[in-house]
Amino acid sequence: MDNNQHEQWVERVATFCVDEWGLPPITGRILGLLLICDPAEQSAAAIADAIQASRASLTGNMRILTTVGLVRKVRRPGDRTAYYRIEDDAWQKVIRRKLDSLGAFGAIADDGLAIAGPAAEARIRSARDSFAWLRDIADGAS
Repeated sequence: MDNNQHEQWVERVATFCVDEWGLPPITGRILGLLLICDPAEQSAAAIADAIQASRASLTGNMRILTTVGLVRKVRRPGDRTAYYRIEDDAWQKVIRRKLDSLGAFGAIADDGLAIAGPAAEARIRSARDSFAWLRDIADGAS
């Protein structure tokens, strides 16, 4: 893949992240770059340069990605520079946490069913059943 193909692919990842997850474009660009870059660990300066972002906007978006567990900051012995990388199992961890949180909605929905009137019961039951369905699919794939 040449550099132009890399840039186009990174931009496709960014567009997906914006359209599907509501993330800022720069966050998607960081993810795209860290997925395709070699070596896997990149400095903030290298990331900012590659995606043409300011260091200030990069810092805030890196905080988002490290908080959710997709990106990890690493240090190399004898090197004061911080590097960032996507761990090989990061996606599974993030998706599992998200599925667990969706499954946890069941208890909230059950409480809602206990206090809701007949008109709201169908909406709450539908939400609860949808989340349970998704959790069951994920549990079956594990």
